[in-house]
Amino acid sequence: MRTLAKRLMAYERPGDRSSGTTSPGAFYFNERLRPHLATLYGTAGYRSLLSHALVLADAEVPWLREMHMKADGSLEGLEALEAHLDPDEILEGKIALLSELLGSLVAYIGPSLTKHMVGDVWPQISLNRADFCDGGEK
Repeated sequence: MRTLAKRLMAYERPGDRSSGTTSPGAFYFNERLRPHLATLYGTAGYRSLLSHALVLADAEVPWLREMHMKADGSLEGLEALEAHLDPDEILEGKIALLSELLGSLVAYIGPSLTKHMVGDVWPQISLNRADFCDGGEK
């Protein structure tokens, strides 16, 4: 999952986005996944899934404990941390969180549906070589 999360994060970098309206520290992947997963799980279910992923990821990246989840499942708090963290630390945190979120999805909805959903959210990313069968590499 970590390898896939890195690939997805490379696509999600602000320089690759056409709108330019969001903060450089925004969790773009969360904003892309949230509507799809809220449809599947409901907003409360998505919040639970993301909360679980945050707990798992903050063991590896402690600054993630400072993130706050809004009622709609969006994340806030990174802007305040950006002054104290270097961009590589921020990227590592995002990769860890996305990796855990994808791993949780594989556990809850299975590899086939996870791969399909990721393909819907990121249609320009080739998933032919992505391994969703065992949760992949963390």
